[in-house]
Amino acid sequence: MNALDQLFVNLKQAIVGWFPGEWRLGVSVVISAAAIVGVYAGLFAITTWIERKGLGRIQNRPGPNRVGPFGLLQPLADGLKALIKEDIIPQRADRLVHTLAPILAVVPVILALAVIPVGRNMVAVDLQAGLIFFFAMGGVKEIAVFMAGWGSRNAYSLLGSMRAIAQMISYEMPLVLSGLVVAMAVGSLSLVDIIEAQAGYYGGVLARWHVFTPWGLAGFLLFLVAATAEANRTPFDLPEGESEIIAGHMLEYSGFKYALFFLGEYMGLFGMSGLAITLFLGGWRAPFSFLEWIPSWMWFFGKLFAFIAFFVWLRGTLPRLRADQLMEFAWKFMLPMVLLDVVALALWQYTAHWSVPLAGLWRWVLSGGLMFVAYLGLARLISPRRRVGPRTYRFAE
Repeated sequence: MNALDQLFVNLKQAIVGWFPGEWRLGVSVVISAAAIVGVYAGLFAITTWIERKGLGRIQNRPGPNRVGPFGLLQPLADGLKALIKEDIIPQRADRLVHTLAPILAVVPVILALAVIPVGRNMVAVDLQAGLIFFFAMGGVKEIAVFMAGWGSRNAYSLLGSMRAIAQMISYEMPLVLSGLVVAMAVGSLSLVDIIEAQAGYYGGVLARWHVFTPWGLAGFLLFLVAATAEANRTPFDLPEGESEIIAGHMLEYSGFKYALFFLGEYMGLFGMSGLAITLFLGGWRAPFSFLEWIPSWMWFFGKLFAFIAFFVWLRGTLPRLRADQLMEFAWKFMLPMVLLDVVALALWQYTAHWSVPLAGLWRWVLSGGLMFVAYLGLARLISPRRRVGPRTYRFAE
């Protein structure tokens, strides 16, 4: 089983070994980059098919079923269509900015995916500050969105880009802070070290994932909500509110440039899901000790497909939020909750060496109780004010 687990690692080493010593570093970089682009681009095609078929089932319609068996070749047909469609640039647009925006939406996301371990010894770049690098690359997306809106010289595009930037900046703060809570607990910003910190099993069976702690469970839920907003997924898909601002910052794009924006959006979704798996769900580790015989990379991509199914389910069931609800939820609920999660982690770490009876239970009561009380208070704060009885009006006499 170790051979199957390290299949791709051994294959890469064998290919690199064919080249002279001075070429090996460059060949290794090329292979890693090609693997990241190829795997996640293929996953993008599969995800579009899964999403369309899943939404079809939810909405009682067949979905793609003409191109290939069960419509499996529909993503290929869509890609060819995007390639051959005419690339139209508005006459008044800034051609350079308009062209660079979709490229800038894809390239930083691919760089961010390079620091996520997808299996044992399977990470393209093991940076000591890998978590910071991931968030830094993700922050470039705001620039790409603004360039798309500004470079198009269209009022709807500019309004859509500004609304998208406001949303992404608002939810980026709880996203980053919820990730840094894990880094504080582990004492490292390396994603490989964070996975290693989750090694071992409770009672020799259940994995020591961070999600199985009160601060980790709260952080995971907050990270998941913020990642949904960062990826512009339902119910936070205001940047593409077709009923209000048509297509938002992508209004003046067509053909392959339009497809690049979608590629960047889905790759960003894969990156956020992969980071959530790494921080809170043990990365490529198995949930139970008796399942370790399954290759590590299968566990990672199995968890990733579970996240994809979850996001498809959200899109098919939840309505879109209003802009004021979205911003209020970010600043009045998400941000205070993630700051209190830091306090919950501090209580969890402070009580780690208590020698009182039922010390483990007290850790859960103090840390988990704080988050539960905070949730009740903040949920009450942002809940709509309910009026009792009919509204009365006083007219001037």
